[in-house]
Amino acid sequence: MKKLFLIAAIATIAGCADMNLSSLMGGSSSDSSVRGRMQTCMLSEAQSRLQAGTLFNGTISATAQDLASTCAKKLALESMGISQQSQSDAVNIINNLRNLSNN
Repeated sequence: MKKLFLIAAIATIAGCADMNLSSLMGGSSSDSSVRGRMQTCMLSEAQSRLQAGTLFNGTISATAQDLASTCAKKLALESMGISQQSQSDAVNIINNLRNLSNN
């Protein structure tokens, strides 16, 4: 039952991503490389959230929208030349500043 739910959630996410990506990019969703990267990102993000136990915290629709939005932002940043490493560096900086303010 849980696997069936997960499959349905991923199918919903892929559908929502197709709509969101198309509107964000201002073009058609027929660009298979962009769509493929978006779907790969969403699958990875969904798996990460599943492992963390946070995938099913909200409704399927809200989670699908959040996954699509997160991946659209990641892909937009990558297209501007901002790598995932830069994002990780920013997280480290924020965590270090938070730790300093807590001391």
